[in-house]
Amino acid sequence: MNGRTFLQRWFGRGWLSLGYLFLYLPIIVLIVFSFNSSRQDMVWTGFSLRWYQELVSDTEIIAGFGLSLKIAFMSATSSVVLGTFAAFALVNYQRFKGRTLFSSMVSAPLVMPEVIIGLSLLLMLVSMEKVFGFPERGVATIWLGHTLLGMAYAAVVVQSRLQEMSKSLSEAAMDLGCRAHQVFFLVTLPNITQALASSWLLTFTLSLDDVVLSAFLSGPGSTTMPLVIFSRARLGLDPRVNAIAALTILVVTLAVIVYAVMLARSDRRLRRQMSAAYTIDQE
Repeated sequence: MNGRTFLQRWFGRGWLSLGYLFLYLPIIVLIVFSFNSSRQDMVWTGFSLRWYQELVSDTEIIAGFGLSLKIAFMSATSSVVLGTFAAFALVNYQRFKGRTLFSSMVSAPLVMPEVIIGLSLLLMLVSMEKVFGFPERGVATIWLGHTLLGMAYAAVVVQSRLQEMSKSLSEAAMDLGCRAHQVFFLVTLPNITQALASSWLLTFTLSLDDVVLSAFLSGPGSTTMPLVIFSRARLGLDPRVNAIAALTILVVTLAVIVYAVMLARSDRRLRRQMSAAYTIDQE
């Protein structure tokens, strides 16, 4: 190995290590200081579970976390449903009146600042409330805003999977007598389950940690966990925030590991089935 190759290898590894250190060192520091007995950050005075114990009695954070989970679950589900239908229409119907406008409107939330989305939704909802008397700002309005944003991300993920999917499967199903809705539910959906799961997890995460849209669309009694954390951070760092963040990281990490294991098992099962089918075909 010459000097140039050695330098390139270790330069790449060093640069990659610095990148990972920049991304994950703040998270590690946050987790470590969630066990600090002192209220002052960056001053280690000893190991303690004090802030986790106080977190149990902190009704504001617990209520905000429960509300965030509720809204994230609803918005992720609705985003995946609407995004799947939008992606299916864009992929399978190449020509229809207004397709360009429809595609642009679906993708617009991806490139539009959240401040603009939140302000425009706020003005529209306030006008609707004055005219019709509903909806009041609260859980429903936050859910609508998160669904608008998440639908765009879900549509992109599902659309990329549908474009990779062979159309011969749908054509074969229709040749065998399936109707259009049967092809969608019996052929298309089973082949895009991984994309649906990925888009659901993505939109769930986006909704769970959203601050801008929630700040515009929330009302009295509908304060999500990110808003609680943001309001407390403005008055000074609260160690209980470190504790709830550490617990959230733990849950997310376990969920990612479980999903990765399930995905690996599914791939191995599919490969065994394909290998067995190939062996039978050869015989």
